Amino acid sequence: MAALALHASVPQSQPFIPLPSFSLSKFTQSSNRRTLLFCAPPQLHHVRSEMSLCVGTHLIPHPNKALTGGEDAFFVSSYSGGVIAVADGVSGWAEENVDPSLFPREFLANASNLVGNDDEVNNDPQILLRKAHAATSATGSATVIIAMMERDGMLKIANVGDCGLKVIRKGQIIFSTSPQEHFFDCPYQLSSERVGQTFLDATVSNVELIEGDILVMGSDGLFDNVFDYEIVATATKYIDVGEAAKALANLASSHSADKAFESPYSLEARSKGYDVPFWKKMLGMKLTGGKLDDITVLVGQERVKGGIKGICKFPVSTIKEKKKTGDGIHR
Repeated sequence: MAALALHASVPQSQPFIPLPSFSLSKFTQSSNRRTLLFCAPPQLHHVRSEMSLCVGTHLIPHPNKALTGGEDAFFVSSYSGGVIAVADGVSGWAEENVDPSLFPREFLANASNLVGNDDEVNNDPQILLRKAHAATSATGSATVIIAMMERDGMLKIANVGDCGLKVIRKGQIIFSTSPQEHFFDCPYQLSSERVGQTFLDATVSNVELIEGDILVMGSDGLFDNVFDYEIVATATKYIDVGEAAKALANLASSHSADKAFESPYSLEARSKGYDVPFWKKMLGMKLTGGKLDDITVLVGQERVKGGIKGICKFPVSTIKEKKKTGDGIHR
């Protein structure tokens, strides 16, 4: 979650230098039911059940935070029909000499450990938010979204802040979460301090999925830089959900570095009264540009056992912890 960083510019094409992203050279098969990933894209996870999700993931950290992996976290679990989650650490904590990545990583590590081991949370993402929050001791805060799919295809979602999820069916978005904000660029967040929100502030939604539905979950680094029509076009272009997640993340990264791009973020900023001074407007200038940020993308496709073929190349994968970088999984 980055601070306001828009640009005053005259619309024109701008060169873009691709940003590096993390990737894995191989996959390790495992029968373990939970996989928590912090920044190890692209990745594929086949979540087995009568109705289940095949999930591809990709994360590109903020260019200034590439060495540390950024401040987003996510996990994919094979429990029931599948559980997916994204948490975005609030970067403002760095001003207090607090690492903003610690809170979201510990939060989702706690959530991952609870899934499948606590009957109270297994079918209720809002209760999972409560218990994971209570178990998190790190200082900081994060926006969080969790989605749980039951075996009958019912998707349950709990969202605090401006991470998001969209459901695409036959080329149309049939469901989308709405961001929760106190004011522009200040989202709701779960915090180590009492000033933040709680699980009671979460927006809770239920969506009945059918075979072939596509889910796109991500941090605000995706949705601030990519329009809905681009998300639909990109997510439906690929058979491989891992490639779809990678393509969406790369598109968001490209837009975020383009100072002339009319991004969703810059359009919202202008609608909220943020703009260039009058004299710059007289020169034809306006507030434009993407938003540099960590970008996390999860793309899932709904599958019925024995149904869609060729979507997942790999079963649920486990990437062993990379202690030197802090990347990897915590179980």
